[in-house]
Amino acid sequence: MAQTLAGKTVAILATHGFEQSELLEPKKALDDAGARTEVISLESGTIRGWKLKNWGQDVPVDVTIKTAQAERYDALVLPGGVLNPDTLRMEPLVVDFVRGMFDAGKPIAAICHGPWTLVEADVVRGRRLTSWPSLRTDIRNAGGEWVDEEVVSDRGLVTSRNPGDLPAFNRRMIEVFLQAAPKRIKVGATDIS
Repeated sequence: MAQTLAGKTVAILATHGFEQSELLEPKKALDDAGARTEVISLESGTIRGWKLKNWGQDVPVDVTIKTAQAERYDALVLPGGVLNPDTLRMEPLVVDFVRGMFDAGKPIAAICHGPWTLVEADVVRGRRLTSWPSLRTDIRNAGGEWVDEEVVSDRGLVTSRNPGDLPAFNRRMIEVFLQAAPKRIKVGATDIS
């Protein structure tokens, strides 16, 4: 794959119990496209994935949420798994980080139960999205329009339902991340691209 995302840094926000394929496959797709990916979690060390009906592999944490700064990142990925987003949405620093990314207009990709954190951050109002079916009512109650489709893209928000949707999710995520405005760096009083 061409280095289409070279120069972009993508945050992957997760904790223990993330659906293994929903973190590792998007991370690989982004890395292959030239992006720099950083796993952000609640604590340093590693986080353990969930694979089918058992604990999966450990993934190293690059940055803790206590030190993560939304302005450093060009885009955000929210993997699913039930335990992962249910834990994350209870952490105020996580909710603030997600809201900061959204408010800055940065693209966000969330799959399966990942949109739970978006609901908690109160950023789905007026958006069309999909998720694991059990989130349908939560999304609707938060003002979002829930649909049952493989992948949905709405103004920089990419969502999918489950691991079976990963090929379409990864393709659309990369397209949307590529379309995002170039990262701006402040040098003194001057912004440069």
